[in-house]
Amino acid sequence: MLAFRSLVAVAILSFASPALAARCGGDFNTFIASFSAEAQSAGVSGAVVSQALSGVTLDPAVLSFDRRQRYTFNKSFEQYVATRVGPGRINGGRAMLQRHAALLSRIEQQYGVPRQILVAIWGLETDFGKGDMGKLPVIRTLATLAHDCRRTELFQTELMAALKIVERGDLTLRDLIGAFAGEIGQTQFLPSSYIKYGVDFDGDGRVDLRHSTADVLASTANLLHTNGFKMGASYEEGSANFDAMREWNRAVIYRKTIGYFADQLMGR
Repeated sequence: MLAFRSLVAVAILSFASPALAARCGGDFNTFIASFSAEAQSAGVSGAVVSQALSGVTLDPAVLSFDRRQRYTFNKSFEQYVATRVGPGRINGGRAMLQRHAALLSRIEQQYGVPRQILVAIWGLETDFGKGDMGKLPVIRTLATLAHDCRRTELFQTELMAALKIVERGDLTLRDLIGAFAGEIGQTQFLPSSYIKYGVDFDGDGRVDLRHSTADVLASTANLLHTNGFKMGASYEEGSANFDAMREWNRAVIYRKTIGYFADQLMGR
């Protein structure tokens, strides 16, 4: 699901209004030096800034990928869902519902988001954590996109959030690996969403959305709950819950696919 998550990242980011002002374009090293100073002013330690940004280089492949995207779907819902929700994935999702039944019950009680929605998102994004979570260094990816003047302030916000993930001790730089717009982990959170909605549900003192199933599912539930998702109500197109999922993904076809997959998991 990485390519599509990269597409919708731009739509999600378009609602941000950061107050960062490192000058985009021009010399990349000058931009990084300016941003580094801003990061330290924002409370990121000099050690983390130096470790993350010293020697970072522009990634032309990220720019090329970003510039050739088309932010629309050309498939019908029926065509799209047929490529995303097949018998193997449905059976895998049902196995996850059984394996993590106790955990999912706790999450439902705390956040009021049904287990089938969480498992459907998990399956669509990274095949329940077994699929591709991205292979790119998030700091380099976001620094590249922030330096590009098309959406510099938006990606500066994401770069700052990525540094704060490291500062908080949630992930090391070695583990800060993601997709082409900086999405991280088993349900592909952008760094700003990681900071805003991430939950330490396994109680180990950090939010780990790459390795901790408990943190992944609870954080996904927290995002939906915070944006108005209600337990027991319909999540069909046109419902309040369907609208609440816009924070996860603004594309109607993708939210319909989540609902369809969730219903299949429950035998509906």
